[in-house]
Amino acid sequence: MYERDVLAGNWRRPLKGKIPQVPAEPDLVVEDAESGFCGAVVACDKEAVTLEDRFGRRRLFPLDPAAFLLEGRTVTLVRPAAASPGSRGPQGPRRSASGSIAVEGLRARVARESRIYVEGVHDAALVEKVWGHDLRVEGVVVEYLEGVDHLPEIVAEFGPGPERRLGVLVDHLVAGSKESRIAAEVSSPHVLVAGHPFVDVWQAVKPSALRIAAWPRVPRGLPWKEGVIAALGWGVDPAEAWRRILGSVTTYADLEPELLGPVERLIDFVTDPAQDD
Repeated sequence: MYERDVLAGNWRRPLKGKIPQVPAEPDLVVEDAESGFCGAVVACDKEAVTLEDRFGRRRLFPLDPAAFLLEGRTVTLVRPAAASPGSRGPQGPRRSASGSIAVEGLRARVARESRIYVEGVHDAALVEKVWGHDLRVEGVVVEYLEGVDHLPEIVAEFGPGPERRLGVLVDHLVAGSKESRIAAEVSSPHVLVAGHPFVDVWQAVKPSALRIAAWPRVPRGLPWKEGVIAALGWGVDPAEAWRRILGSVTTYADLEPELLGPVERLIDFVTDPAQDD
């Protein structure tokens, strides 16, 4: 399906036996290994770095050895080299919409046998918009199911195995929901079902990205999408409403963490090192 690319190694995994030093360039997204605080670099001096998370909160961390995680790898942050006189200053690595380091000159790798399934076309479009670059680097194909009512049968038909993993993203995966009961029927070690708590993936887009105060509460028994559109006074059909919602998303910062975490886990699961060529 895709051509092979020499850059198509497992770039999400740590280097064994080596902890690289990475300049703390502006906009580099890292996680403090001890506290789990994740954010972009906004300032750095010889002793400490300031990170800002997606909510605008800032925290100061010392530049200790092996204190941070970058794309899941343990790294040591160092102060960037000073810009030479007359230069434009240090340029950080270009970031993809998901916050990962963009691979320049990317040609998608040969598709893996492993897959990620999502419930519907809107889920697939949102995953593609934010994680599309990562998925092409990794050679992961996303397909949509039009619901999960027959998930156990779909998993059995897929035939998961050690080198043929399946990740499934499920809407409204909360205790006691229909979706949680169906997910519990899937027990293969080669399948990971992860989900978010929202009734629909629309709600995974932050209200601030759409410049609304909050997602409306739709009374039980009413069609959810139509109820949202009516409450917001948009006066459009669901297809046009979705185009407006998707158009408001530019990076991971426009999505709720309850969606970000599950998608990242699914990508990591289906790109396990055991499957590398």
